[in-house]
Amino acid sequence: MTAEIRPFRIDIPQAQLDDLKRRLKDTRWPEREAVEDWTQGTPLSYVQEVCEYWANSYDWRATEARINAFPQFITEIDGLDIHFIHVRSRHEGAAPLVITHGWPGSIVEFLKVIEPLSDPVKFGGQASDAFHVVAPSLPGYGFSGKPTKNGWGVEKIADAWAALMARLGYNRYFAQGGDWGSAVTTQIGARDPEHCAGIHLNMVTVRPDPVDNLTEREKSAIAGLQYYQDWDSGYSKEQSTRPQTVGYGLVDSPAGLAAWILEKFWAWTDCNGHPENALTRDEMLDDIMLYWLPGTGASSARLYWESFGRGGGGAAAVTIPVGASIFPREIFRTSRRWAEKRYPNIVYWNDLEKGGHFAAFEQPEVFVNELRNCFRSLR
Repeated sequence: MTAEIRPFRIDIPQAQLDDLKRRLKDTRWPEREAVEDWTQGTPLSYVQEVCEYWANSYDWRATEARINAFPQFITEIDGLDIHFIHVRSRHEGAAPLVITHGWPGSIVEFLKVIEPLSDPVKFGGQASDAFHVVAPSLPGYGFSGKPTKNGWGVEKIADAWAALMARLGYNRYFAQGGDWGSAVTTQIGARDPEHCAGIHLNMVTVRPDPVDNLTEREKSAIAGLQYYQDWDSGYSKEQSTRPQTVGYGLVDSPAGLAAWILEKFWAWTDCNGHPENALTRDEMLDDIMLYWLPGTGASSARLYWESFGRGGGGAAAVTIPVGASIFPREIFRTSRRWAEKRYPNIVYWNDLEKGGHFAAFEQPEVFVNELRNCFRSLR
């Protein structure tokens, strides 16, 4: 393993963008759905509308420049290249923070929060709330390397993130995550308590226990979990059992990839029935491009295969301080008493009034404030 940290900039060849436009133009479309809503999946008319915009109006170069405005790096950990954004705060005493995305997310989720976290004074905050921000791309996602051997589940990723923070010179740090980032962050808290001083989660995944004397909130959470299992988890079953099979279509067809991911932006954001009520079309395409350009349809899905049904992401207790922000349109909205079974040292808990699964993407100001409030007492 080399400790070299190499500067990185995104520079997509124009030929790759031209190929994307050609594929979008030549899409072979299915017939429309037999319903008037999203219950059979992303509606044909909406996918066609987004793909026409993607081919003719969307500006990748603007997004490329926006990401490249942040310092980016590649470093090899355990034989795999890890891509990450690293913004050191100008404020003395800033706390190191590693933030981790999930699926179908990417570092794009964090573009609106990195500056407010690292330079709070610029955004009307206090210097004492500043963070040195590290935002890695998960293995097999974005511009990180694609694992060619088994083993890159959430525990190994957690160990890699701990190694990354040490390599950057951070002996004491905080960690934050949602979706797979929540699982990775939980494992960091369990596996590196010597250096990780606290974690924050915006998706807390625990077993409902106990299930007697349920509050109305807990009844709603169980109903939401049942709906997810019955109607919203097909993607997960496919990716956790046959990631290679689904990968062929996701890597070859931009329209197929868009439909696959747009459906989750509809289902998991606080969007009142339409994803563009929560995120702009450009923002969703920015994220989709981080799957299309590096061709990560199979490699990103493989994290499900690595982590489900193979002992991955086990329920190790986390004894270091834990904070949680529960957004109303999260997939599973646990209660504090359930969470305390796995996280006995909860120091911050807040139920929000607006927002969904992609917290930093949907509600960046709220997300930033939640992290400041959570970690303020732990610095």
